Amino acid sequence: MFINCKREFEFLLKFGLLLIINLELTALLSATLIFAPEEYARRRNQLMDRLGNGVAIFLGAKAPHGDYQFYQNNTLMYFCGVEIPGAILAIDGQNKESILFFTISEKEAEGEGIPLSLVREPLKVTGLERVLPVEQFPAYLSGLNNQGRTIYTMFYPEELMRENTREKYNALQQSMVLDLFDQRLTKELQFVSQLRNKFPRLRVEDISSVVWDLRKYKSPAEIEVLRQAGRIGVKAHRAVIQATAPGVTEKELAALFEYVCLKEGAQDLAFYTIIMSGKNHAFGHYHRYDRTLQDGDFVILDAAPDYKYYNVDLSTSFPANGRFSPRQKELYQKAFIVRQACFDSYRPGIILRQVGENIKKYLEARGVPADDPDVRGEIRYGGYNHSVGLATHDVQATFSGPDEVLKPGYVFSCDIQVIHPDEEIGVRLEDNIVITENGYINLGEGLPRTVEEIEELMKKEGIIQVLKKNKVY
Repeated sequence: MFINCKREFEFLLKFGLLLIINLELTALLSATLIFAPEEYARRRNQLMDRLGNGVAIFLGAKAPHGDYQFYQNNTLMYFCGVEIPGAILAIDGQNKESILFFTISEKEAEGEGIPLSLVREPLKVTGLERVLPVEQFPAYLSGLNNQGRTIYTMFYPEELMRENTREKYNALQQSMVLDLFDQRLTKELQFVSQLRNKFPRLRVEDISSVVWDLRKYKSPAEIEVLRQAGRIGVKAHRAVIQATAPGVTEKELAALFEYVCLKEGAQDLAFYTIIMSGKNHAFGHYHRYDRTLQDGDFVILDAAPDYKYYNVDLSTSFPANGRFSPRQKELYQKAFIVRQACFDSYRPGIILRQVGENIKKYLEARGVPADDPDVRGEIRYGGYNHSVGLATHDVQATFSGPDEVLKPGYVFSCDIQVIHPDEEIGVRLEDNIVITENGYINLGEGLPRTVEEIEELMKKEGIIQVLKKNKVY
């Protein structure tokens, strides 16, 4: 009896230790990716449902040409989350499997900060069905060619850090594809051309719009990452507002914003920080940082972090001296009223046109005519400016304009602008809205938004003032 109990105890002890080791290994492997493998599998399965018998092939980003940190492009991050230069992902709708092609040594991986578990146990880490050396990719294509399969791939340029694929497409058309003395194809279209020339039995089609359609609505896991990005952005905005004063340079403020974002865990900025003051209110995206703030200046800060590849886009507006002039306050209050009307309207099922009608009523009840030129432009789209996600101006295959129906998982920028360049005053109140089953989440929650909140925050010394007082610089 005693011997049996002892054996049972030893068995349970060994089982428990194995369970703990297995749980620790699982946690270690899952930590290699931003999301759990099941999240990426769900996305790939959604794509497979649209592929029929075709195969989707996505090219990963190449290693940087200069001394820069490698970041993966957004498409590969969306479908598998693997940060390996030169990786290629194939998603097969017929065989219901996904294959990752990559080749990297452990030393190279360590040099790029890539977890070695990904190199050593890629199937466990990723949850993919197969992993092959990238050298076998041409043979894989030959096999698909022999079968006369359809290949789907992105015809639009890859999205890298601080990029938007449609904007990048337009820029490359002008600077490269249509340039009389260049006329090179983009990497993606060169890949399409090579496929058609070398594998004539393949049918090659564009899958860009399908991928954008999948990215349009964010999962709960994505929304949680966006909330963290919002938290970092709010903290950085507050630090800059508090440190703003006459005599402070825009360059100091830009450096402070980036410092706080990186300190709080961001991997980069979502875009180059935009600071507009003085005559620069005439320009929508100004980031020269060439002014020293003067008493009486009004400032727009349009800036945000990139956190785990997800971006937010937040804008605040405030007086450089910490006190609103009557005219600054008048224009700011107009923007604030419109913002509040939008927030009171956002919910699942409403269309942007209806939000605009609600704004009209809200304004008129407060003595602001709906045809006021300062707010007229905000009404048609109900405060909407652009979608937000992996890119600051996130891609989406379809957008119905004023008739767009707000649905759970949709994330977008509510961007209220009242700009008077002739008076060197510009107001932007930009928040990011997540539509939920019951209403919405504001990713900019915590930003000082009322005149009173801003003036109270600016009474306190900021980081720049504390450093100068202590003669740190």
